[in-house]
Amino acid sequence: MKIYTKAIFFLGITICCTHQINAQKQLYNYVDPMIGSEGVGRVFIGPSCPYGMVKPSPDCTSSPNSGWLPMPKEVTGFSQVHVSGTGGGPKYGNIQIMPFSGALDKMDQTSFRAEENVKLGYYETVFKENNIKTEITTGEKVSFYRFTYPKNTSKELKIDPGFFLGEEKIPDAREAQQFVGSQIEIVSDTEVRGYSRIRGGWNNGRAYTVYFWAVFDQPIAKYVTFKDGKFYNNQKAQFDSGKKTAALLSFGNTGKEELNVKIGISFLSELKAKNNIEIEIPHWDFNTVLSTLENKWENLLSRIKVSEDTSEDYKKMFYTGLYHTMIMPVDRTGENPLWTNDEPYYDDFYTIWDTFRTSSPLITLIDSKRKVDIINAMLNIYKREGYLPEGRSGNDNGRTQGGSNAEVVLADAFVKNLKGIDYELALQAMLKDATVPPGGNEEKEGRGGLMDYLKLGYVPYGTDRAGNRTIDYAYNDYNIAIVAKGLGKMDLYNQYIKQADNWQNLWRSDYENNGAKGFIMPKDKDGNWLDDVVFGESKIQKPTFKYTPVIIESPWYVCHWCVFFYEGNSWEYSLSIPHDVPELIRKSGGEKAFEDRLNTFFNSDLYNVANEPSFLTPCLYHWIGKPYLSSDRIRTIIKNNFNTSREGLPGNDDSGAMSSWLAFHMMGLYPNAGQPYYLINTPLIKETIMQLENGKKFKISAKKMSDKNKYIKAAFLNGKAYNKAWILHDDINNGGELVLEMDSKPSAWGTTIFPPKK
Repeated sequence: MKIYTKAIFFLGITICCTHQINAQKQLYNYVDPMIGSEGVGRVFIGPSCPYGMVKPSPDCTSSPNSGWLPMPKEVTGFSQVHVSGTGGGPKYGNIQIMPFSGALDKMDQTSFRAEENVKLGYYETVFKENNIKTEITTGEKVSFYRFTYPKNTSKELKIDPGFFLGEEKIPDAREAQQFVGSQIEIVSDTEVRGYSRIRGGWNNGRAYTVYFWAVFDQPIAKYVTFKDGKFYNNQKAQFDSGKKTAALLSFGNTGKEELNVKIGISFLSELKAKNNIEIEIPHWDFNTVLSTLENKWENLLSRIKVSEDTSEDYKKMFYTGLYHTMIMPVDRTGENPLWTNDEPYYDDFYTIWDTFRTSSPLITLIDSKRKVDIINAMLNIYKREGYLPEGRSGNDNGRTQGGSNAEVVLADAFVKNLKGIDYELALQAMLKDATVPPGGNEEKEGRGGLMDYLKLGYVPYGTDRAGNRTIDYAYNDYNIAIVAKGLGKMDLYNQYIKQADNWQNLWRSDYENNGAKGFIMPKDKDGNWLDDVVFGESKIQKPTFKYTPVIIESPWYVCHWCVFFYEGNSWEYSLSIPHDVPELIRKSGGEKAFEDRLNTFFNSDLYNVANEPSFLTPCLYHWIGKPYLSSDRIRTIIKNNFNTSREGLPGNDDSGAMSSWLAFHMMGLYPNAGQPYYLINTPLIKETIMQLENGKKFKISAKKMSDKNKYIKAAFLNGKAYNKAWILHDDINNGGELVLEMDSKPSAWGTTIFPPKK
């Protein structure tokens, strides 16, 4: 009997240990959606499928971009559509629901959280006032809620299609969403349907409509509907008359305490929203929905595995970085209200100015088939609407921040040989951006100031964002040249490779600042450099401010969008020439002067880790043969700015831009987007293994790496000595192993063969 008992005991231990080992292997457990949720990160904290259309989450008032704010801020309700990591005015926050207990006599059911639990695919909170517990998970197009009410209390629920984020008292306030209409109908004792129609938001977009179909696992016992400030008994429907509508439902105080709610969302119709439920979640098993979501993420996250001895914090930072990268853009295939076809449709490019540098290349590396779908969706938008998206949300293009950076995404796919893309069509779309002014829609799409750019070779001061537009357009022209050359169109190549030098037309070679010489500076349409710039709208007094490479113009002199450089200054942008670093070095006075310039930039706090145009800058030491200095900068930046806390991101995550920057550097790679190579730096993780979609694997190993041994002494690619501090995408895609031998001091590795030239 004792032997039998011991056998059972040891069997139990074995099963328990096996379970723990299996649990450790689930990479989604390392994802912490709360990293970057506070401070400036603004990430979405609720459950989401990869690129999921539906993103349910609490709304803590109508102000925050992602809906959520930390405790003790109140919760207004839970809406079904959100974005992640964005700045500017909020977007979405549609179809809000809220559990409560009590009379059906008021719309405001605001509550405060007593506790909160967040993990990948799951959100939970308990309200202080009524002790109601809310749990949320989701499918691709269907939210799933499980509300648990205290025993012997009535179960009520508000459904409010009139709510949205970013509402302002001033009609047509810039970047504010505006109410257009809503509708609600109680279809049966277990179903409610309706829609919300909203316009505006960050991209000042046209009206979009979010349709819903809600189903309950308990019958409605009592209800009132709401319209324009009044409640109506025994009226099951409130039609759209341009006034806010809603419904308050009671499920009584008998039966089980648990109320399950599924909310199907569609951008086409209420019946399509219902169909989404029937196809995606036909059952009432909350845990099955959660498990399905976890498995989707596990499949993607497991495509890059890190060594077992990687610290817990680094695993969290890395896998959360991958996770944030694949929340947006949003897959709305089959939900396009603008045209009909079977092609992929994606929305919420928020924006490509933010994401082309790191998010887009990381998706190419992890999920290349998805990247092909995303690019084909971009081309489909071009075919139907005339321009590629630079930003897009609510099924409408907008806003442009600098260049027409879809060109970089298309060129990046081309040089990395992604199959299934019509590159002739892609070139046509790129040329449309480069040759046809958008006719008053410069905020929405295309290239603002295009005619001056083509005539003068630069965008003159007076056109919004003239400085970074000139720089971006030059790089976009380089992207066009590369695709044209690859397609055998040498006349186009020769034209656009010449235009790729246009950034030099704003390079003021004699201007000195902080010991550095030569900067991108404002010039008027007559070719005059501008030292003192007039601001304001007065016709009589014309005050001026002195333009220097360190000045930030907004909001003191001009509006946020009216600056010479968008969200940056000349020190930052004068180092942001990703296609022609050798010429930048020459213009800066040579390698020694350039090294001094970089050191001044970082040591004098001129570097802004949160600003995308500076993403490549820590790697620029590669072009002067000192990649070890790039690695030193990157390690310091990560140590000082990134961590696993709720403030663990140093800037707006911008649809995964910040997170993907971190993930790349933790692997020891960094893409120069639109070009076929990655720069090699000292990784933070000793070993990463990429499972490529072509069935091959690529492994990066840093031998004997430690806090002391942080410099690459030698490298070997597939067993052969490798002396370049960069590697081609094809070398990774072909599979194999890159071994980095580490040492305590810099070596001659990577100092002689520089990255490819223009």
